[in-house]
Amino acid sequence: MAEGMSGALPAPAPGKLDRRKAVAALLENRGPMLVVSGLGSPTYDTFAAGDHDGNFYLWGAMGGAALMGLGLALAQPDRPVTVITGDGEQLMGLGGLATIAVRAPKNLSIVVLDNGHYGETGGQLSHSGAGIDLGRVAAATGFTAVMDVVEESDLAAAREAIGTVGGGPRFITVRIAHVETPRALPARDGSWIKSRFRGHLGFGPN
Repeated sequence: MAEGMSGALPAPAPGKLDRRKAVAALLENRGPMLVVSGLGSPTYDTFAAGDHDGNFYLWGAMGGAALMGLGLALAQPDRPVTVITGDGEQLMGLGGLATIAVRAPKNLSIVVLDNGHYGETGGQLSHSGAGIDLGRVAAATGFTAVMDVVEESDLAAAREAIGTVGGGPRFITVRIAHVETPRALPARDGSWIKSRFRGHLGFGPN
């Protein structure tokens, strides 16, 4: 180990925001925003905030939400695209952050609901709970804007940012509390979700 380096990371301060209320605040009056939600609780939170034809609920493909958002942002450059996912899901797709930074879509925002735990597999401590700062990882890859949402008062600025087409790509960490949240389950039929989303964009079934 190089001199002056330590293998121990400082323990992060526990998040305190209510995940469901935070997502509802971010998606309030969303306008033309397109939303991709990651596996598990982020999908439940997005659906609880109000079902919408412009929501793509990504039930599986853990680790792929951010890159799906990238493809969508490149295909729809005139609309804001927001990915809402969790720290565990994003930790499985760290390489995708570098790809997003290189392609640099100005209309893309990655929102990570970070409670420092793997919520879908039993609440084990995640790498972010052990001290990995995903926002700093995103900044190191070249994200244009990185925000840390710790207080409820921070949500308004984050909401304004994700609703904007320019200025991205953005990485926004929302520090949520590690508590159990009731499930709110949208449709689980992937073909139907895809067809509805395509119809919202003006395309026929495929």
